[in-house]
Amino acid sequence: MQAQKRNIDQIKRLEVPIVVVLAERLMKVSEFMGIAPGAIIELPKTADAELELLVNNRVIGSGTAVKVGENFGLRISYVGDATERLEAAAPESGAAVDDAEAEALAAAMLAGQ
Repeated sequence: MQAQKRNIDQIKRLEVPIVVVLAERLMKVSEFMGIAPGAIIELPKTADAELELLVNNRVIGSGTAVKVGENFGLRISYVGDATERLEAAAPESGAAVDDAEAEALAAAMLAGQ
């Protein structure tokens, strides 16, 4: 049990890249090469549409854009369960997290251990 707590403490200290995807679109190379400062690229998404929340390039949730002071933020409307979030935080080496181990770690983290 002590080793599991130590593992959880180590996991909690990890830093992972968090990305919010505004929108995506395809462009012809000729259009892309013509981009200059001041150009506007129209995106196929409304201003109030849900934005994807990614950890390590894996979708773990979504939300809507909000303004926080002078910064942007994301108001979360959906987030995957703790196991999905732990799997997204795993190294990108392709190493899968064992489901039972991930569930145990997630349960322990949620219990505040």
